[in-house]
Amino acid sequence: MSRFTTLIFALLLSLSAFATFAQDPVNINTADATELAERLNGVGPAKAEAIIAWRDSNGAFETLEQLAEVRGIGLRTVEINREVMTVGSAPRGQGPARQPATPGSQR
Repeated sequence: MSRFTTLIFALLLSLSAFATFAQDPVNINTADATELAERLNGVGPAKAEAIIAWRDSNGAFETLEQLAEVRGIGLRTVEINREVMTVGSAPRGQGPARQPATPGSQR
């Protein structure tokens, strides 16, 4: 390989790496399973589906740390992906309805 070819190859490789890091963070409250599996380290299709199922059952994630409540996801996975994730602002009406507290129902 000539020096010029090597230089061009190195430049293209560095630009593709930069493009990966320049993407917007993944909103774990709105991303589909494919995006979660492709963009998060340590999250494959099964864990991505578990994230979606947790979100459907419990509503939007309020913090990134709450992601560790998903079976198969630990705090280590959260830490590894912290810089590429966000909870953003959760869309209204997503997840189960929360019941308001009624007077006298608290202990």
